[in-house]
Amino acid sequence: MQQFLISIIIIGLTVALYLVMRRLYSKYSYSFLLPLLTTTITIIVLLSMFHLSYETYMIGGQWINGLLSPAVVALAYPLYKQRKTLLKQLVPILGGILVGIFVGMVSGVVLAKSLGVSKGLLLSVIPKSITTPVAIQVTSEIGGIPSMTIVFVMIAGLSGAVLGPLVFKWSRITSPLGRGLAFGSASHAIGTSKAKEFGEIEVSTSSVSMTLSAILGSSFGTVVAWFFQ
Repeated sequence: MQQFLISIIIIGLTVALYLVMRRLYSKYSYSFLLPLLTTTITIIVLLSMFHLSYETYMIGGQWINGLLSPAVVALAYPLYKQRKTLLKQLVPILGGILVGIFVGMVSGVVLAKSLGVSKGLLLSVIPKSITTPVAIQVTSEIGGIPSMTIVFVMIAGLSGAVLGPLVFKWSRITSPLGRGLAFGSASHAIGTSKAKEFGEIEVSTSSVSMTLSAILGSSFGTVVAWFFQ
C-alpha cells in the first residue's frame, strides 16, 4: 500500500512538473527551456533536497519509463506518411547517417583522449549518439561502463535538442531532410522529439536516422573501439 501511494505521488509530481515546464516553454520558446531538460533538472534538485534515492523515485518512475516504447512506436505514423519522399532521398539519407555515426563516435573518442580520461570512460562515450538500449549493449560488448554510457547518451540527446536549432541558424541549414538527419543521428529519441517542432518531414527523417544509427552503430562501435585501443 505504501509503495502504491509513493508511485501515485511520484507519477503525479512528474506529470505536473512536465505540464508546467511545457506551458513555460510554449510561452517562452527558448531552447534551454526544453520541457524534458527543465523537468529533469527540477526532479534532480527535488530528490537532492529531500534526500530521496533514484530507486525510490523509480517506484513510480518505472511506469512513466514504460511509456517510452509506445512513444517510439508512434513515430512510425509520420514515417509512413512521408515514405515516398524518404524513398526518393534514400542515397543522401544513408550517406548522412553514415557520416553522422562516424563523426559522432570519433569526435567523442578524440575529445575523451585529449582530456586524458580512463580507458573505461573512453569506451563508454563511443555509443553516446545511439538510443539508450542499443548503446548499453554496445558498451557492454566493447568493455565500457554502461551506467556512464547512459549519462553520455542523455547529454548528447539534450545538448543536441537544445543547441541544434542554434547550429541550424548559424550554419543556415534550412533543408528539412538535413535537419531531420542531424537530430536523429546526433540526438536519437530526444532529438527526434525536438524535430517534431520543425515539421513532419524532419520528424520522419529523424526517426529513420535514429533507427538506422542504432542498427549500424552497433557494428561501427566495435570497429571504432578496436581502432582507438
